[in-house]
Amino acid sequence: MTARLNVNIDHVATVRQARRAPEPSVVAAAMLCEQAGADGITVHLRGDRRHIQDDDVRALRQSVTTYLNLEMAATEEMLGIALEIRPDAVTLVPESPDEITTEGGLNVTANIAIVRATVSRLRQAGILASLFIDPDPKQIEAAHEINAQQIELCTAPYADATLGARGFHGEGALRAGQELRRLREAAALGMQYGILIAAGHGLTYRNVGAVAAMPDVMEFNIGHNIIAHAVFVGLERAVGEMREAIGLAS
Repeated sequence: MTARLNVNIDHVATVRQARRAPEPSVVAAAMLCEQAGADGITVHLRGDRRHIQDDDVRALRQSVTTYLNLEMAATEEMLGIALEIRPDAVTLVPESPDEITTEGGLNVTANIAIVRATVSRLRQAGILASLFIDPDPKQIEAAHEINAQQIELCTAPYADATLGARGFHGEGALRAGQELRRLREAAALGMQYGILIAAGHGLTYRNVGAVAAMPDVMEFNIGHNIIAHAVFVGLERAVGEMREAIGLAS
């Protein structure tokens, strides 16, 4: 089975919201990503609405022809929006109002009641329920216990270890190797439970290959690095080059 690439277009909306202008259009960005071979589109509707807005998700549901993955916190407000709009998948993520970006995975064990209830309601609506979690056996076991269909393993510690000129040498290489081992073992455990495995957060053209080499990882959610590269080379080329880095066929 071939892995899939979902492109996160949050930061197209970040540029738009800097001026509260109509451009750049997230719908146009999604269309370009799909034309370039993206297997899906991911957006995070945050409680503070710092980038993606409710109407963006509605418009994307009407226009995305591949696969729409909505990242959101496990709150009644967000659940109501998801049940109204009905994306193909919902990925439950932790959220803090003072964070710059998502900081680590969702603590399922500490919030098991609300996460279980949210997963149940999503599944009843025919929406795939995914959890963004750290590669921790206890979190994976909790995800299995509450019947999540997919887990997205947080790759931030691995990605952080690969940053900078020494990212693949010395201490950086040691840390990266340790984090890859955690990811590999977590993916294998999830597969044993019959859970679909995705990965994302901080992945770049330079470091994604090692994660893509793991046969259990079947989905990637990547945004910032693609959008940053697109500033210089255009969105279609940026998506195509990420597909190549992952090893996906043209």
